[in-house]
Amino acid sequence: MNLSASDITLFLVGISVMLFFARAFGEISRRFKQPIVMGEIVAGIVLGPTIFGMLFPDFFNLLFTSSKNISIAYEGLTTLAVIMLLLVSGLEVDLSVVLKQGKTAVTTSLMGVLFPFVVGFGAAYFFPELLGIVNIEQRLVFALFVGTALSITALPVVAKTLMDLNIFKSEIGTVIIASAMVNDLFGWIIFSIILSMLGTASHGLNFGATVGLTFLFIGVILVIGRKLINLVIPAIQTKTSFPGGVINFILILGFLGAAFTEYIGIHAIFGSFIIGIAIGDSAHLKEQTKEIIQQFITNIFAPLFFVSIGLRVNFIANFDIVIVLVFLILAFAGKVIGCGLGAYWGGMKKDDALAVGFGMNSRGAMEIILGILAFNFGLINEKVFVALVIMALFTSITSAPLMTIFLNRKKKSFKDLVNKNLIIVSEATDKTAVIKELASLCAPTIKLNAEVIYEEVLKREEIIPTGIANTLALPHARLNIQKPIIAIALLKNEIDFEAADNIPSKIVILLLTPKTDNELQLKLLSEIAKYFGNKEKVDELLADFNPQSVYQQLVK
Repeated sequence: MNLSASDITLFLVGISVMLFFARAFGEISRRFKQPIVMGEIVAGIVLGPTIFGMLFPDFFNLLFTSSKNISIAYEGLTTLAVIMLLLVSGLEVDLSVVLKQGKTAVTTSLMGVLFPFVVGFGAAYFFPELLGIVNIEQRLVFALFVGTALSITALPVVAKTLMDLNIFKSEIGTVIIASAMVNDLFGWIIFSIILSMLGTASHGLNFGATVGLTFLFIGVILVIGRKLINLVIPAIQTKTSFPGGVINFILILGFLGAAFTEYIGIHAIFGSFIIGIAIGDSAHLKEQTKEIIQQFITNIFAPLFFVSIGLRVNFIANFDIVIVLVFLILAFAGKVIGCGLGAYWGGMKKDDALAVGFGMNSRGAMEIILGILAFNFGLINEKVFVALVIMALFTSITSAPLMTIFLNRKKKSFKDLVNKNLIIVSEATDKTAVIKELASLCAPTIKLNAEVIYEEVLKREEIIPTGIANTLALPHARLNIQKPIIAIALLKNEIDFEAADNIPSKIVILLLTPKTDNELQLKLLSEIAKYFGNKEKVDELLADFNPQSVYQQLVK
């Protein structure tokens, strides 16, 4: 393939137009408090044959479809873009936090795959015409595809949505990312079966080999590779020009990981995501490096991929209201119920579980990639592809506002603030030590310096001691934070917090509330003091002195 001077000119103009539309619609989306990525996808639909191609068909064809060489160049560029987007998403995943969500992530991801898969498979197998099947003889393959399409979660869109909502590193954010990662692994494995049934399996590998190599890749990269990367990065950062050397290293590994998973039949984006996790987990990787890569990719390459989605088909000409509604109903019912139940059974509160369910319901890029592959292989027609894209758009657009509803519900009780990850057993022997320990525990969650928290709490402690009756101490402070937070220390050594009953403290609860809401602090202090005023409840707490038991007692 040789690009002529005319091809290169049109290709560069096309990229400029795509970036302009992506930025314009992205900013409009942001004004309406939607993730920027949603505006980028809508920009593609406006720029594509649906609107721009219908109004100015000659200009549209000249820019995007007149030359096969240009089409191939666009495809290569957008493939590169989505691979790099998943690499950036992986860099933001804190593996240690993800691992802490083990049970919740497993139950959420399993239910997030099994429940929607059964719903989608059953609907497509028993009512194939309702979902727009092309060839009735391929009923089984079509049903497998619909089940897989409803099971998948869009890692690129989910990651960007969580970043836009500023909850990527929160407990809910890490549960969603961890679940989506496992979810998509199973989704792509199932889809590889479908490809093999269509005679399109990659490089002649059978299903067993694909699964085995996939899990081997994950294990090697996240266990051995992660440690090796952590050893190599300091040398690269000191012996090469910064930040160019380390950025080059990250991209090389990301592309190699993507190449490997593409080779074995799992999409390239999964490999780059796993590599991103391994690199991002390094304690030596500077935040400045992450920021440079993220800004460049999310503002240049990612928009090109999301805009390209709308350039493929005419969404008006191929819009079938029945097929669209069926896919939307199945998508919401399968994913929200499945993931919501999984998160709830994994130990999350009802509102948080529903937030996870709607967060996992975002289909976006992954749904469309599946649709594109199925469309190219003749498994689905243009009407089903349009329905899948609309479903992907609608679920992604509604994901953020529906999550926000449940995330922003006002906490009615201090029990709602109790977090199992913020309960520790402390060996501190004085009040300053335990306060410092709890301040360090809270710091990452509220994104404040631990020393600042410690000083504010200690300043309040020096004015009036915070010992409460029945072995409780309740140090507290009001800070520049958005939401209240509670951290609990179970003391191996009794500490005197100068309680009125002269009984040393065995439990210390650190309460931090927004500086702008004095009433909330008083309300929570009163609730906690009232709870610990009941000696029977306190004795019950102290009977089995471990974090898990205390958490279960407090939230029941």
